[in-house]
Amino acid sequence: MLAHHKIIAAALKIAEKQVTATVNLLDEGATVPFISRYRKELTGSLDEVEVAAIRDKVIQLRDLDKRREAILKSMTELGKLTPELEKKINEAETISLLEDIYLPYKPKRKTRASIAKEKGLEPLALQIFDQKNFNLEAEADKFIDAEKGVNSLEEALAGARDIMAEMISENAEARTKMRLYFHDKAAFKAEVIKGKEEEGIKYKDYFDWHEPVKTAASHRVLAMRRGEKELILRLDALPPAEGAIELLENQFVLGNNGASKQVQQALEDGYKRLLEPAMETELRVLTKQKADEEAIRVFAENARQLLLAAPMGQKNVLAIDPGFRTGCKVVCLDKQGQLLENTAIYPHTGQGNVKNAEFTIQQLCEKHHIEAIAIGNGTAGRETESFIRNLNLPHVTIVMVNESGASIYSASEVARTEFPTQDITVRGAVSIGRRLMDPLAELVKIDPKSIGVGQYQHDVDQNKLQASLDDTVISAVNAVGVELNTASKQILAYVSGLGPTLAQNIVEYRNTHGAFKNRESLKKVPRLGDKAYEQAAGFLRIRNADNILDTSGVHPERYSLVDKMAKDLGTTVSALMKDTQLQKQIKPQQYVTEEIGLPTLNDILKELAKPGRDPREAFEAFSFTDGVNEIADLKIGMKLPGIVTNITNFGAFVDIGVHQDGLVHTSQLANRFVANPNDVVKVHQKVEVTVMEVDAARKRISLSMKTENSPKSGDRSPKPKEQKSKQDFKPQTGKSNSKPKPEKKDADGDLQEKLAKLKGMFK
Repeated sequence: MLAHHKIIAAALKIAEKQVTATVNLLDEGATVPFISRYRKELTGSLDEVEVAAIRDKVIQLRDLDKRREAILKSMTELGKLTPELEKKINEAETISLLEDIYLPYKPKRKTRASIAKEKGLEPLALQIFDQKNFNLEAEADKFIDAEKGVNSLEEALAGARDIMAEMISENAEARTKMRLYFHDKAAFKAEVIKGKEEEGIKYKDYFDWHEPVKTAASHRVLAMRRGEKELILRLDALPPAEGAIELLENQFVLGNNGASKQVQQALEDGYKRLLEPAMETELRVLTKQKADEEAIRVFAENARQLLLAAPMGQKNVLAIDPGFRTGCKVVCLDKQGQLLENTAIYPHTGQGNVKNAEFTIQQLCEKHHIEAIAIGNGTAGRETESFIRNLNLPHVTIVMVNESGASIYSASEVARTEFPTQDITVRGAVSIGRRLMDPLAELVKIDPKSIGVGQYQHDVDQNKLQASLDDTVISAVNAVGVELNTASKQILAYVSGLGPTLAQNIVEYRNTHGAFKNRESLKKVPRLGDKAYEQAAGFLRIRNADNILDTSGVHPERYSLVDKMAKDLGTTVSALMKDTQLQKQIKPQQYVTEEIGLPTLNDILKELAKPGRDPREAFEAFSFTDGVNEIADLKIGMKLPGIVTNITNFGAFVDIGVHQDGLVHTSQLANRFVANPNDVVKVHQKVEVTVMEVDAARKRISLSMKTENSPKSGDRSPKPKEQKSKQDFKPQTGKSNSKPKPEKKDADGDLQEKLAKLKGMFK
């Protein structure tokens, strides 16, 4: 285990003692948010990302150990475990190397080599493989045996070659070299399957595509794989065969006699039939894993930004789920988000209905003292917004709200439980209104995969995606904190140390016994023990609590410390929290102990200054340009306000109010080179964009955030990088008009220098 800590420390570039402390806390049941927030002295102030990375690395290494134990057990049972093999297995640092060592001994289905061994040809194969000078035909002739199925000299040699081909393909050193060669030299080659051109038009960019594997962007890898899965594209990931054969020749062809020629034939067959498919499969798995990791990272970051979008706060809200023919569903919510009234209006179906709709909205606003109107951004959203704005309602803020996932919520068990007597249109409108008030509290009720900020989410590893999104939601919820007496069970379930069962128990206890007066009373909740209380208490807030510290992020375990600070200043905790001058008199160094250091003390002082501070930005109202409601309204050169809805590695998608998001390619995000779009924009950020190109038929809008862009009508923006011609991506492995030249015989030395790369590459 300690060896693991050293490996992790080196990989993450942190001290080994930080890893040891973090792993111990994790093993004791502490959560990532709790460790990073309340155990800074132990971990050396590691943040959530670093703590989560340690957790994931430990899981990975422990899984490796489990596999190692299983292989050792299997080898022992097979009677194949020698001290030398045991040493190699115990020293293997990656799963791929471990499997390579095990491969020759691994029980497998019948192969051409196993059939040849059954015919008694293994001694001949080993003799040939040794490549000493001997009479090849005479030796092979000894193995002709009709009863065993060897009827001729050629059959004996063919069987021996089958055995040698498998030996070569299962050689651990050869596989390591070949793995590196594939990584360095392989290229993706995609082409359209004949007859699928029309059906697969969305994959047109990949109909004749060629680029190096090691530089292929994650979104292109996933796009090509999806095209292959949909039987539109044929996809290969292979290096030049000549170089691979030469690598094998350097290792296995030892002379220039008859036996060597048999080995040459065996290795060519072994490469084409066994090693090449195995390495390509492994490479495709690796590139898929890397593409998944990058897509999941981008998705999780987008989700986090959306979850932490600025809340309007507790307001009386009228929310509208727009529609044309079926009308607009209208709901009124109080400051706590409770449904007061619902109805439907039909402002888009005739003059008489417009007058009725105007009267209804005005009456509802007056009756419920409406302070804000939330309008879903789906079908009829812009038209409904125009209708509402034309009413000139005094002192009412009008906001378009992203309704992605609202329909998922409205049909969910959560929504049915909350509103058992209402139909899905009412539930959807309520969700839109609540999203305006507090995006985080509402979005946690929806599967993160449905909130509209990802790409290729159905193509990536679903377990890893779910784990990453769960981490993201947990991080966001605990960063903001949760009001204990009003929180839903859905958001409580994400609080550190709780989960669905305890969240349900808290809600039931609250419904039975009334509002919690203090954090301590949480211990009365059924099944909520000391460990859960320790993990959760600091992230739960109680407005108007008996103890003012219960409104803050100060953990109950530090209340006595704050009491001492107040007493030392001759005041009360309550007075201390209201007086910034008193707070400035606190000298944190005076309170440092072996257990409590400056990181925790500084956090406490921040909480005393702004107890329960919401880390989210302040809410700002936003509106789209009047008269620009659909793609047909767009003109080249228009400057429009927009909201960032999604961020990818190749750019950002922006809602400009025309029911189709436009793309700001990375080359158009700023007047400088942009490596990571997240350095420039965030999800839900308000931006100004210039329309560069409009393709109404394909529903594609190209936008720019560069300040100098003001294209004339007909101008076209530069082609995005991912749309370069296939020639731009051809791997530089040889002459441009011929097959790549095989590597020289001394390439093996260069490869040896690169082998270290593999240790972290195939874990």
